[in-house]
Amino acid sequence: MKRIEEIVRLVESGEVQKALALVPDIKKNGSDEEKYELADHLYSWGMLEEAKELLEELALRYPDEGEIRLFLAEVYTELEEEENALEILEQIDEEDPLFARACLIAADLYQMQGLEEVSERKLQQAYEKMPDEPIIQFALAELYFSMGQYSKSISFYEKVLKKEKTIAGTHIPERLAEALSLCGEFEQALPYYDEALQEKIDSRTLFGYGVTAFQAEYYQTAIEKLSELKALDPEFVPLYLYLAKAYEHEGQLEKSYEIAKEGIHVDEWNKELLLYAGKAALKLGKPDEAESWLKKAIEIDQGYIEALTTLSSLLLHQERYEEVVSCLEEVMAQGEYDPQFEWDLARAKHKLEMYSDALKHYQEAYTFFKNNIDFLEEYGYFLIEEGDRERAKEIFQQIVRLDPGHIEAADMLLQLEE
Repeated sequence: MKRIEEIVRLVESGEVQKALALVPDIKKNGSDEEKYELADHLYSWGMLEEAKELLEELALRYPDEGEIRLFLAEVYTELEEEENALEILEQIDEEDPLFARACLIAADLYQMQGLEEVSERKLQQAYEKMPDEPIIQFALAELYFSMGQYSKSISFYEKVLKKEKTIAGTHIPERLAEALSLCGEFEQALPYYDEALQEKIDSRTLFGYGVTAFQAEYYQTAIEKLSELKALDPEFVPLYLYLAKAYEHEGQLEKSYEIAKEGIHVDEWNKELLLYAGKAALKLGKPDEAESWLKKAIEIDQGYIEALTTLSSLLLHQERYEEVVSCLEEVMAQGEYDPQFEWDLARAKHKLEMYSDALKHYQEAYTFFKNNIDFLEEYGYFLIEEGDRERAKEIFQQIVRLDPGHIEAADMLLQLEE
């Protein structure tokens, strides 16, 4: 073994070429123990082909030695020779002490190939053999998490956490908090986020905590955590929308608006922040600013439906009917569509005395809004103006069916039936 020790010493001292010059002699004349130990070192140094050559020789000489075969399978895996690896792993008997470890490696390979069900089956086999082994519990939890089956992952993360807080660089309390949050168990997730932050404060964990607190309707906690994140990493753009919304829920609309503008200063191409700023400006009675934000959002995404309908509503409120028509018809010509466009165009063209066009838009909108009493009232009165009393009667009958206590519609229906 002295030759192996000399090779390791040379590598550790930076004399790699001298070390490698000693390798061929061990390959040719070394004992099997030396070859196995050399393969182990070569593997750790990333010299996979050389390790594979030694292990293949040893595997032929010792076909029943599981450790050698499993080590060779790991090398094949690293070399992306999945079929060779799986061939070895599938040959390991269920009664072999190495069976659970072989299942872990096979599961990883099958997952890489997109065969998640096969991967799950292999991990379940390993779990049946070693139900108390944290690495197997963790592998199952991670598989379910990656598959979006968060509720299944939770019980396994909880099992791991009883013995380990960190595995393979993954902090279990944080991952468990994420899984709970993604399942909608927001309140249950918060203590795990607390535990994760006690271990390490980072942007990702603070953001997860803040968003989860927001979803749990703990808006003050959300503000605290997201503000802490903003101080730590002001370039973390996603925080601004949630922080702005949290302030709004706390009744601090002006502060909410300021946060949205701060976020836009960090990322001027963030259409969601631009839309939010536009809506906040409207609520604060700042229509000119709102219009500017909304138009910037639409410049970024001409098919941004919510921004378009919000802008259209603003223009209708300001009686800028020509601009409503111009804006919506332009985007519809580009293939964008939303039922609200029809209703808004009907309103605008009605005001512009384009009655025939307005009727067509009302008829199109009816398909989508036939259970919306506000729409039906508006449509019904338009039909009366147009002299179509029969169709108007049908509309007001529909309103009464939807809301039997709607006195105004009932009165109008009586007048139409006279």
